[in-house]
Amino acid sequence: MRKFKKLSFHATALLLGMSLILCVPGAANAGEDETTYHVPVVVANFFPLKESNINIDVTGDWGKSLAFTRAKTDSLSKEIVKTLENGSKYRFYKNPEAEPSLKYSIVKIFEFLEPLPTVKKAFRKVPYTDYNAIMKKIDARYWVEERGVKEIWIWGYHGGVVHLWESNMAGPFGDVSNSNRDPDDLPVFAHTYTVYHYNYQRGQSEAIEDHIHQIEAVLNFIDDRDNTPKNKWDKLLFWGKFVGSDRTHKIIRPGCGWAHYPPNGERDYDWANPRYVETDLEDWKPDGSGQKKRMNCERWNCNSLDWFTLWMQSIPGKENQLSYQGKPLTNWWIFIGDFDAAMKQGLKLINK
Repeated sequence: MRKFKKLSFHATALLLGMSLILCVPGAANAGEDETTYHVPVVVANFFPLKESNINIDVTGDWGKSLAFTRAKTDSLSKEIVKTLENGSKYRFYKNPEAEPSLKYSIVKIFEFLEPLPTVKKAFRKVPYTDYNAIMKKIDARYWVEERGVKEIWIWGYHGGVVHLWESNMAGPFGDVSNSNRDPDDLPVFAHTYTVYHYNYQRGQSEAIEDHIHQIEAVLNFIDDRDNTPKNKWDKLLFWGKFVGSDRTHKIIRPGCGWAHYPPNGERDYDWANPRYVETDLEDWKPDGSGQKKRMNCERWNCNSLDWFTLWMQSIPGKENQLSYQGKPLTNWWIFIGDFDAAMKQGLKLINK
């Protein structure tokens, strides 16, 4: 019999506050079509204690009370769910009836009043988070293979004392993530799962940025950027035509941009740039025929979180009705919501 740590009252309350969806991976509930992808999540909180506070000697930059830290991470987890679901509503800014392509549910919360497990790496001064140890501690195989969990969210710390990956993936189709893609730093199970490592010293925007970079990594993989000569990146459907970039990662054509660069961005993290550009962000079409608008950072309130939401809502999603060279685009959210099904079907960004 598996023995798991009993949830504290606050964690139980959070679970009860969430809509729990325990289902076959990728399946839709009654009334939802096959392009609604369910993403069950397990959360693992690491709160090393010194009396009633988080031990700043361990975290490097966080020493607030356990109660405050619990409340913050619980609140942020709820907001992350809302933002990711809202972000998967295709062009919600034009169509308030748009349905999300992703439905998240937190199905289990673990709490550990101890430091993150770490492992030494010869090429780093500080140790790496030991993701293998964490997966063993929470019996991740059970949750992934028997309960259909697709994402594991770790709330921890950074503080210059531990190295972490914002996202990390493992599964039968390999590691496609915003990491060094070490094949041995996560256990491989029968189904793909993605680990997100959040820092409770930061906020919701930084947590969502982890997901944005994972989306970029996956869509670049599907679009075969890794096997494309860098001088041809500007011709790729996602990176060249949707993002509007090339090998420099800068915006060469004001398209939909990427995490660090909105359409008018001139440098990394340029979310508050007041410079105006003509961009087809709100009407992007693969052939470049979308209507362009004069736009600057005021469109996303000059902040990163609103930019991330706008960017996600511009990704071709449910009922996007877009085509390229006479072929319809898929719902790109399947690559996030049901990576294994997409791989098994050989899906690409264009529905061939």
